[in-house]
Amino acid sequence: MLASSIPPSLLLFLHILSPFSQPVDASKHVELKGAPLSHLLLDPGAGHIYVGGVNNLYQLTTGLEVLLHVKTGPYRDSPECLPPIVLQECPSAKDTDNYNKLLLMETGQGVEPGSLIVCGSLFQGICEKRNLSNISQLIYQTSNPVDTQYVAANAPGVSTVAVVITTKNKQEGGGDGDVLRLMLVGRSYTSKGPGDIPPITTRRLFPVVPPRRAFSQEEELGKLVVGSYSDYNNHFVKAVVHGNHVYFLFSRRHKKEYRTYASRLCISDRSFYSYVEVPLLCQGGYNLAQGAWLGNHSGEPHLFVVMAAGQASTPVATNRSALCVYGMAELDTMLRRAQEVCYTEGGQGSGGKEEAYIEYGVSSKCLKLPKVSLSEYPCGGEHTPNPIASAVPLKATPIVNSTIQLTAVTTATEAGHTIAFLGDRKGQLQKVTPPTCFTSGHLYGSELVDSGSAVSADLLLDESQEHVYVLTNSRLSKVPVSSCEKQTDCRSCLAVRDPYCGWCVLEGRCSRKHQCQRHLQPNHWLWSFEPTSQCVTVQSLQPANHSKEEQTQVTLSVPQLPALAKEESLSCIFGLLPPQPAIVMGNSITCQSPAPEHLPPLPTGSNHMILPVSLMFGHVTVTTGNMTFYDCMAVSRLNQSSQCLACVSSVWRCNWCPLDQLCTHNHSCPNQHIILNHRVRRPAAPSVSIFLSVSLSLTPPPLCLQDSPGPTSCPLVYDLQSPALVPMGLSATVVLRGRNLDVYTVNRKRNAFMIFLYDCSAGQSDCSQCRAVPKEYGCVWCPGSPAPSCVYSRTCSSKPADTCPPPQITKVEPASGPLEGGILVTITGSNLGMKYEDVVGGVTVAGIQCLPQSKGYKISTRVVCELQPSGKQKEGPILVTVGTTRGRSTKMFTYQVRLSSPVLRGPVSGGTRLTIKGRQLLTGQTSDLSAFLGTQPCYIVEEVNDTQLVCQTGSSNRTGLVPVRVLFGKAERTIPNVTFHYLEDPVITSAIPAESFYAGGRVIRVEGRNLDVVQQPIISVWVEPLEVQRVKRKKRLALLTSKQQLVFNSTMTTVRQTDQSETILFPINRENLDVPFRFKPGGVIAVEGQDLTRAMSKEEVKAWLGDQECDVKTLDSTHLYCDPPEVQPLSVDDSHELPSLKVFMGNLQVDLGLVQYDSNSLLPAVPLAAQIGLGAGAAVIILSVRKSKQALRDYKKVLLQLETLEINVGDQCRKEFTDLMTEMMDLSSDVGGPGVPLLDYRIYAERVFFPGQQTAPLSRQLDLPESRRQTVEQGLQQLNNLLNNRLFLTRFIHTLEAQQGFSQRDRGYVASLLTMALHDKLEYFTEVMKSLLQDLVQQYVAKNPKLMLRRTETVVEKMLTNWMSICLYSFLKEVAGEPLYMLYRAIKYQVDKGPVDAVTGKAKRTLNDSHLLREDIEYCSVTLTVLVKNGVEVQPCPVKVLDTDTITQVKDKILDQVYRGAPFSQRPSADSLDLEWRSGQAGHLTLSDDDVTAVVQGRWKRLNTLQHYKVPDGATVALIPRSQSSGGVGVNQVFQTGEKTPMLEGEEEEGLRLWHLVKSSEDPEIPKHRKSSMRERERAKAIPEIYLTRLLSMKGTLQKFVDDVFVAILSTKRPPPIAVRFFFDFLDDMAEKHGIDDPETVHIWKTNSLPLRFWVNILKNPQFVLDVQVTDSIDAVLSVIAQTFIDSCTTSEHKVGRDSPVNKLLYAREIPRYKQLVERYYSDIHSAASGCYQEMNSTLTELSGVKMNNLVALHELYKYINKYYDQIIMSLEEDSSGQKMQLAYRLQQVAALVENKVTDL
Repeated sequence: MLASSIPPSLLLFLHILSPFSQPVDASKHVELKGAPLSHLLLDPGAGHIYVGGVNNLYQLTTGLEVLLHVKTGPYRDSPECLPPIVLQECPSAKDTDNYNKLLLMETGQGVEPGSLIVCGSLFQGICEKRNLSNISQLIYQTSNPVDTQYVAANAPGVSTVAVVITTKNKQEGGGDGDVLRLMLVGRSYTSKGPGDIPPITTRRLFPVVPPRRAFSQEEELGKLVVGSYSDYNNHFVKAVVHGNHVYFLFSRRHKKEYRTYASRLCISDRSFYSYVEVPLLCQGGYNLAQGAWLGNHSGEPHLFVVMAAGQASTPVATNRSALCVYGMAELDTMLRRAQEVCYTEGGQGSGGKEEAYIEYGVSSKCLKLPKVSLSEYPCGGEHTPNPIASAVPLKATPIVNSTIQLTAVTTATEAGHTIAFLGDRKGQLQKVTPPTCFTSGHLYGSELVDSGSAVSADLLLDESQEHVYVLTNSRLSKVPVSSCEKQTDCRSCLAVRDPYCGWCVLEGRCSRKHQCQRHLQPNHWLWSFEPTSQCVTVQSLQPANHSKEEQTQVTLSVPQLPALAKEESLSCIFGLLPPQPAIVMGNSITCQSPAPEHLPPLPTGSNHMILPVSLMFGHVTVTTGNMTFYDCMAVSRLNQSSQCLACVSSVWRCNWCPLDQLCTHNHSCPNQHIILNHRVRRPAAPSVSIFLSVSLSLTPPPLCLQDSPGPTSCPLVYDLQSPALVPMGLSATVVLRGRNLDVYTVNRKRNAFMIFLYDCSAGQSDCSQCRAVPKEYGCVWCPGSPAPSCVYSRTCSSKPADTCPPPQITKVEPASGPLEGGILVTITGSNLGMKYEDVVGGVTVAGIQCLPQSKGYKISTRVVCELQPSGKQKEGPILVTVGTTRGRSTKMFTYQVRLSSPVLRGPVSGGTRLTIKGRQLLTGQTSDLSAFLGTQPCYIVEEVNDTQLVCQTGSSNRTGLVPVRVLFGKAERTIPNVTFHYLEDPVITSAIPAESFYAGGRVIRVEGRNLDVVQQPIISVWVEPLEVQRVKRKKRLALLTSKQQLVFNSTMTTVRQTDQSETILFPINRENLDVPFRFKPGGVIAVEGQDLTRAMSKEEVKAWLGDQECDVKTLDSTHLYCDPPEVQPLSVDDSHELPSLKVFMGNLQVDLGLVQYDSNSLLPAVPLAAQIGLGAGAAVIILSVRKSKQALRDYKKVLLQLETLEINVGDQCRKEFTDLMTEMMDLSSDVGGPGVPLLDYRIYAERVFFPGQQTAPLSRQLDLPESRRQTVEQGLQQLNNLLNNRLFLTRFIHTLEAQQGFSQRDRGYVASLLTMALHDKLEYFTEVMKSLLQDLVQQYVAKNPKLMLRRTETVVEKMLTNWMSICLYSFLKEVAGEPLYMLYRAIKYQVDKGPVDAVTGKAKRTLNDSHLLREDIEYCSVTLTVLVKNGVEVQPCPVKVLDTDTITQVKDKILDQVYRGAPFSQRPSADSLDLEWRSGQAGHLTLSDDDVTAVVQGRWKRLNTLQHYKVPDGATVALIPRSQSSGGVGVNQVFQTGEKTPMLEGEEEEGLRLWHLVKSSEDPEIPKHRKSSMRERERAKAIPEIYLTRLLSMKGTLQKFVDDVFVAILSTKRPPPIAVRFFFDFLDDMAEKHGIDDPETVHIWKTNSLPLRFWVNILKNPQFVLDVQVTDSIDAVLSVIAQTFIDSCTTSEHKVGRDSPVNKLLYAREIPRYKQLVERYYSDIHSAASGCYQEMNSTLTELSGVKMNNLVALHELYKYINKYYDQIIMSLEEDSSGQKMQLAYRLQQVAALVENKVTDL
């Protein structure tokens, strides 16, 4: 029986594969409980169906009627506990759903009935047997299972497959004919529960004779031995039996990619000697099997596999999927080849390439046995290597590709064709025909079974092969294999190419072959896969067209006509008319056409109709043709103008009777003469001229012509011989020319012809217009009475006029123009000429010629002319001369205009308003008026008056001076001595501030270049919504614009809008609202709030107490301090005598209540914690007066001092910062070259796991004698397997932690060793860590939960540190590494710019007051020319040093410059080089820290410096390798980890104490503990202002780089690392589980697990991740920054006072801002959608690929096992689950192998 696994839960969606996807209407379905339903089993003999799901098991009929329903869960269980579950022993047990994992049928043997095998995920995957006829009856179930009975995977998403096999029982006697029935199980790896269950095991089913148990995994039954279970996490998809073998299909990680494999076992092989596997390659990147089926294709067995493409290097399937088919013969050949190569050729193929190898991490290897080994041992033997894997894949090309994930496949065969049914994630069932030698494969159908619900891998056909059972999430559907009936005609039936469907001709339906009664007879059942099959069609129909006026015989030619019985007949149906009997003669059928009176009427506007002619067999249409019926009379009726031509030219057989005016299908006419419809060319009839009267009656002679053919015989008029123009009111004769006109008799009226009638007076109102009419019309200007008019020449009673009256001018536009002319003047009137040429040269304006324009001229009524320059202002009439006559205007025309304008400038983008002033600007028409700046238009924007016009400049493509021009038409006026200056556009570089409350009122300062170019600068601010992740926020844009909103720079400055919501006021004295607040003069008023500096600065805030200002001294994020007047101010509110305190923040005004001055010293206190939000980001201000006036004054003093000092050092900071940024820009180019010197992952892990250790286990090798190595390594491998058992691992850790001698250092060391050992199984490591952390939470919840994870006191806490380090390495590499490196370089550069004491490590430039060099050391910068050898060439390199530097410090700085950007480990050590000063040719002096020239004073010896040697600025030096004999004291000690520490202060040399810049003030005789206390007292002293200034200067210079690091770590602009989201979700779940609703506690947990545990460690020790050297002076600075980071992550309020450490004072003003970063980071992660577990597991799988030195780690761990051996053994034996799993026994085996320990074995 076949079974398959639960398909993996894949988050993928695919598009509909075919355009014909449609819902199934013929299928049945039933809804079932237990989603997701996972397994389906069919018992065809009994007609039962079994369905397994979550907590539910069903028995149904094949018709989907539910017979029985059994509940299988939930029950109290935990995957971490072994059954039976006892709550005292398993506190994690809870009600757990039971997922069905296996559903198999075991056939009966003899009298023994068969059974239904059901396995679930509960109780470690145990199985049971149920009655096949009644599933509610249990046949076998165990209540106390042993560990050998754990069968299925205990996790929902982990697959299990199995098959039942029957073989001969060779070893056991008795039991039904020595038959042995077994179950072979493929089980994917789970990280919880027993970790030692092999991937493939054999389970006993029958016989079961005590002490044997059903489903047990017995040693003699065989299993797949695996070296490391988690390394071989096979995801099983299918198990099938074929021939004498069992095949498993699964996917597994191979190197970095996942592959699908097929493996094979002999059924008779009880020892798994025959195991062999081969990769299956589905070309196109499809590497993850989703479902499979063993079916037939082209008569041979094939394995059909649906594959999906994996997402990157993960087991997560993507959208892309395909169906690949593998022949079982080819698969067996590949498997046999792998066996043969591994048996006889050592795994090497003919070309020496590896073809086979040993898999699963066992000690076997391929051999070179005799060539006959495979044939003699086809199923292997004890001497043959195993398990074998082929290195050569079996390849296949996809049959079908899909963009929806395919999840299931099954096959059927119809008429020799294979059909594959595919299920997908969208609930569709798709049908595919695979390709064969003769046909290509294609997708031919898709049916929607259950929308949006994935189809389960169990896709089964019923016994009749007519239906497919489809299992989806909560539904079982029964879908027909075909839906032939949906195709209603032959063409669509064959086009769908469904192998099940064909066209049953005489039944007229699409059906399966056996459903067609005559399918055995030829041409009766047509199939698309038969090459000769075509639908029955009418090949020809005679006649194809016929007149509707008569009947005829119609003959149809129909090839492939099915044969009929003698008594059967066919009939014809024309359209919808009654059937006509048909006579069949072979392939010809003859029918009578319908009578004319029965035919339907013709369609409107048509001369024919097409009727279908259907050949009928009873009521079934066999085929259909078309016949056309035409009507000749309709042909002529539809063409009235040329009836004869239309009739005889028609495509129909129509003839024309000219004397009867009749178009007919007959060949004779009533009046004999006929024109036939065929194109017979004859000589045309002679032309005849006929004189007609205007009645146009035609009279032919009485001729009797013979019948004539074609259109040339039609009567036709083709010419008009007389004029076509006829004046109205006159008689005229029309002469026509034509042919064939003699067929007509006298006085018979025929065709009418069109002539043109006209009236001369129409539109000709004056003489010029009349005389302009063309001469052929004969129109004249007649001066007769009653008035002159335009008439036809014959009708004029007097002599027509030869000349016209003078021109008359009625209107002139415009009435004025510029002196330069150039505008158009329009003159309107009458008699202004008969044509344009009449007025050319005849128009003057004020005595100046005006040139007429042809385009504007209109006969007699309009002249348009161009005004010419006059040279001076003048006035005069307009004259128009036509011929000898002249017309004069009554109004005068004036030449005028004056212009002026100031000097102007504006941006090249335009938008500047320009005012041009002058006189008489309204010259000409307004439309003629335009202005230009050079060649660019200036757009007139206001109404022009006589004295000024306003225009707006357009854009220009360049800057410069351009003239201002005004055009009056073509007349141009340029303003003399005035130019417009186009300047560069303004550029905005910043808009400060960038945030504001909604109330507004802030002054925004915009900075940039060329801002004064804009005529009217406007800062426009508006609000628009902005979605940032899930938090709705607001933003503002500040734009520098003109009034027309022209934006000059493309880079906008964002001004964020801060929501202040509705202002809620809190009375000062909330305990008694009616009593004013009492204030003691002399103090300050402290106003508390939230986000006060988010959208406001101190300078903008004003505070008023009554009518006087309360001077604001300090403003930070949470506090505002103001100094009120000494005397109580007056009230400004008439309703109160007492003043009220009001705070103004822009337009935001907050009234804080009344204040009354008092002399009492005891003041009521307002709690500092009273911070209540007024909305998202709202500033809430609460007045609070401290209990202690002195503390308040101190606080005020400290903050004011800090602020004043920071302002004072601001200029110095800016200068230093500019210098530093220049240096860092050079460094950035270096970083872009060699890159950030990140450490290799292994070195990084070594430094984090084992900090401070010289030789960590990562870099050591296993030190063992060769004779013992193999045995010990075998034992360590078994220990590794034990560690993969969660119960063992947790008991091991808890037992060690319970031992008194197990120190805190041991705990950290063991945790790191475990991390190394389990590094290749990080998913399992994570689960164990979570389990241990749950125990830790349980402990702390009972005590003080806020203390959890505060220190590293347990193994799991160090495991967490290591886990974070592993998971965040890529984040360091990609995101945080570069800003961290830039911070390190910035610190180093700043520290090195000032003196650093080589002995004490104190520096002048630092952030740490305890490492501050307080003495005023005089020093100066010196530039040395260093000779650097580059190959054979020596190049000088300038290096800046200090004259106070020791020689070693100088060497370090030279090496820093020469090896700039190179990793520290790749450059030589300073101690290995000598510094040589070269002066002249012979002057070579070797410099060192200590030599005979060193200065000794008393007990003190000073280290030599450049100053000591008097090395001048610009001196030439070189670094040369140190000779063996050269001495000198090396002050610095450099370790492998990159740490560098100064010489210890108490170190002595020959009784002398070394010093560099300052002598230690401590007496060497003072004990060390007193030295420490003295240092603390010194640190606590009030630090002088000058030293604090140094610290603040250093802090200000580094501020950008500190900010960059903090933002890189805490920014939510990019998704936080998956590990952080995963672990924070875990902490949130723990808090919820234990009822912890205090947000502060969860905040502390998160801080302790990430910032405190990981980031502070990295900030303090950048050498953990970077290949750099961290000196003591740099370390001191990093410690302050790390402490600031810690303070930023705490929830407690950051307050400083007089006694606060200076390090905390430095960042007192920044920490509130950093706190906001932290809170937003935590909040955004918390509010993000959870569910990142699958992504986390994929990431962990990827990280597990890095191989660690786990044998050394296991060996080190064994030392602890050996040390506490008895205690560990006792702990394992006390545990009941441990006893079941024989953990103590297995550990004893390890001990026996590793050190020959004598055990109780």
